[in-house]
This record gives sequence, C-alpha cells and structure tokens, in this order.
Amino acid sequence: MLLFFLGGEVLKTVSLGKTGLNVSKMCFGTLTVGPLQANLPIPEGGAVIASAIRQGICFFDTAELYQTYPYLLEGMKQSGKQDIVISSKTYAYTRELAEKAVEEARQALDRDYIDIFMLHEQESIFTLKGHMEALSYLYDCKAKGIIKAVGASMHHIAAVYGAAELGLDVIHPMLNLTGLGIVDGSRTEMETAIQKAHENGIGVFSMKALGGGNLLQKAKDCLDYITALPYIDSVALGCKNTEEVTANVKYFETGEMLKIKLTDKKLHIEDYCDGCGQCVKRCGQHALELKNGQAHCDSDRCVLCGYCSGVCHLFAIKVV
Repeated sequence: MLLFFLGGEVLKTVSLGKTGLNVSKMCFGTLTVGPLQANLPIPEGGAVIASAIRQGICFFDTAELYQTYPYLLEGMKQSGKQDIVISSKTYAYTRELAEKAVEEARQALDRDYIDIFMLHEQESIFTLKGHMEALSYLYDCKAKGIIKAVGASMHHIAAVYGAAELGLDVIHPMLNLTGLGIVDGSRTEMETAIQKAHENGIGVFSMKALGGGNLLQKAKDCLDYITALPYIDSVALGCKNTEEVTANVKYFETGEMLKIKLTDKKLHIEDYCDGCGQCVKRCGQHALELKNGQAHCDSDRCVLCGYCSGVCHLFAIKVV
C-alpha cells in the first residue's frame, strides 16, 4: 500500500511538561526494530536509530521488555551523538527489581543517568500504589540525579488520573483517532484525562498514534489528529527502516507530502502453538483467546505491541 504523510509543523524541541527536558515533537519508539517486532540485526537497527538522530529526533522510547538497549547504544555510536533523551519502562514492583532495571539500563546504554524511567502498563491508582515500592526507588534515583523524571505508561484512562493524583512527572498514554487500544473508555474520555494531567504540569508523550500499524490506511488523519492536540508534548512513532524515519521526520518538519510503500502489519500465530495460554494471560487488550487448543487473535482489539510474543515459550507468535 502507499502511505501519505502530511503535516505543517517544524520539527523542534518542546518542553516535556515541567520536567526540564526538551524533546523533539516526534519520539522514536524502539519497539519496532527489536526482537518483539522486526527483530533487525543490531547493526541494522542501530543504523535506523542513527538515521533518526541525524535527522533531528532527540527523544527515544524503550523498555526493559523491548530488549532494544543494544540498538540505542549502536545508534548513538553510529551517529556519533550521545546527547539524546531516553525514556525506559519497567514492570518492577519492589525496590530490588526497580534497582535491577535501572542499573541494567545504565550499563547497557553506557550512561550515568536515564532521562525518564516509568512504570510499564499501569491500569489505575490501585496498580500504581501496588508498585509504590518501585516508584519510591525511582524517586530516590531522581533525587540522586540517576533519573531526571519519573512516570508511567498506560492503556487505561484510570491510570492517567492515578498518575495525576500521585503527581508523576511524565505519562505515556494510549491515544489515537479511533480510540483503538483504550481499555476502559472512549477516546474523548482519554482526551479529557490527559488534558487535565497536562494542565497539572505532567509531561505527555502519546503512544500508538497509528494503532500499532492497524490504522495505516488512515495515517494522514491519525497524524493530523494527534499532532493538533495542544496537551500532547510529543508523539511516539515506530520506524523499522530509514525510509519510514525520513517520511515521519518530513511530516513534523516541513509538511511535505512523502509517498512510501508500507506493508500492513499483523499478529501471526504459528500452527505449532500448543495452547499453553500464557499469551492470553499477558494480553492487556484482551485480544487473545484459546480456541480448539490454540491461541487466536481478535484483530479489532489487537494493537500489535508484540508483548505476547515475549512470553511464548515456543516463539510461535510474531508481529509481521
């Protein structure tokens, strides 16, 4: 298919809430290049990231789960530039697990500090409080300068309100034109929650603007929608090659229309799936179920994050 990118905003750095961090309006989501999705060789994935850095992107999203730290390190080496803003995420709920996550990121990225560290996939004030031990450790790291900002990612509206109640520095919420992937309400309800959080000084960078690839046919409308929202500081987009990087940068930089060839993504489940059910338990979107002893995906719910593939002991699930 052919994908058109349109826009009118100059690629620039903006303030991420009250964090003191200046980030590019486009954030590069590294999930796409890593083992859970394209699984590019590290030199190749690093080259895609290096291309993004050279073209002015200075904000990168990663996570403990994604296994993309080596790609970021390689991208910085290939570009010759270390001065980028990196946000990572962890599912840690104890101080020990949080410390392990932070130290792993610092060592793997060869950095003394990580700009933003977040709790991954929070659902409400209750899950946030359930991770309070880890959250307290992240704030201790912030006090020591090891982390510059603390936050949470979420697919739930309730978690946005929870993050605002706790006064987190940054949120990374699910938001797109159709509301795909928002678990507990509508797009309008998510917009309201995010706007209120932003008014309280919380930095906001959104995820899944293109629905993980499900909304590629509406890409122009999706990007026009998300970039017009004044309470979204930055928009995370995944890119798996330099052509996609250039097209996305042009969208934010000049408004020039670029036409590139993309292939629709889908979740593929191999026929040797043994129906263990771990992917069903892992899916926060409730898009997977067991039928006739094997996993099946509801494409209307799936946001193609690939998180399910991380728990498949047979490596039978892939985003392709």
